[in-house]
Amino acid sequence: MNTEKYLVKEGQKVDLKDFSTKRDEKLKREVVERTLMPDNIRQMAELQEKLYAENTSSLLIVFQAMDAAGKDSSIKHVMKGFNPQGVKVASFKVPSSEENDHDYLWRIHKEVPRRGEIGIFNRSHYEDVIVSKVHNLIESSQLPPELQTEDIFKKRYRQIRDYERYLYENGTMVVKFYLHLSKEEQKERLLERIENPDKNWKFSAGDVREREYWDLYMNAYEAMLENTSTDVAPWYVLPADNKWFTRYLISEILLEKLKEMDPQFPEFPEEQRENMEKCRKLLEKED
Repeated sequence: MNTEKYLVKEGQKVDLKDFSTKRDEKLKREVVERTLMPDNIRQMAELQEKLYAENTSSLLIVFQAMDAAGKDSSIKHVMKGFNPQGVKVASFKVPSSEENDHDYLWRIHKEVPRRGEIGIFNRSHYEDVIVSKVHNLIESSQLPPELQTEDIFKKRYRQIRDYERYLYENGTMVVKFYLHLSKEEQKERLLERIENPDKNWKFSAGDVREREYWDLYMNAYEAMLENTSTDVAPWYVLPADNKWFTRYLISEILLEKLKEMDPQFPEFPEEQRENMEKCRKLLEKED
């Protein structure tokens, strides 16, 4: 799988119309779900175990998308092979009053994975350059008036780049997925949430209202991708109209990143090996 074509290179001009929302590889679903995905999940689980044991680096996975793009199901299906002990999932919704009393990265940094862990952000700090931009939330924020300048989002892009480089330079690899869903497919999924009683709980009237701002959201996502995809924290634009294909792409890219990190089981110091040998002999003497 050539994952490079889904990568947004640093400084690249982005027009989302150039990116497909449908699967663009000739793969059979049954082959992916029965063979390729299980193999990727197995390999990722093995590498996660080494990452956890090594306890020096961490991996942060960021998901951003329009509603109903499949963020939750991707997390559920792709990460199911991971040991939950070494995985932390954080979902970012409307900020609380406490969170609004701090800078916008305050609530984010608290959820960054510890060394040896894999962290998953279901939405993220990018809400503050997407939703805030589309709905002009800066004006009603607690940011001092003199800082509410016309170039506020340009500054935030720079702050986010700096923040993600800071994470990288302190041992956290960052990989970001934008699930690229078509407006037509979103409509079908929202209708399914209405018509299927088992999915009623997922439905929100707000998701339908947000469709009125579709073009503004696309513009905001394009600016986000252009200004915050870097060599150390890249964005991948993944077609999201076919969930099984999206999940496979995610597993391919994550496997690449974990292999790039190349975690290893720590080697025991010689003095500890000697102690292990003593413990072995004690155990063997037991009845």
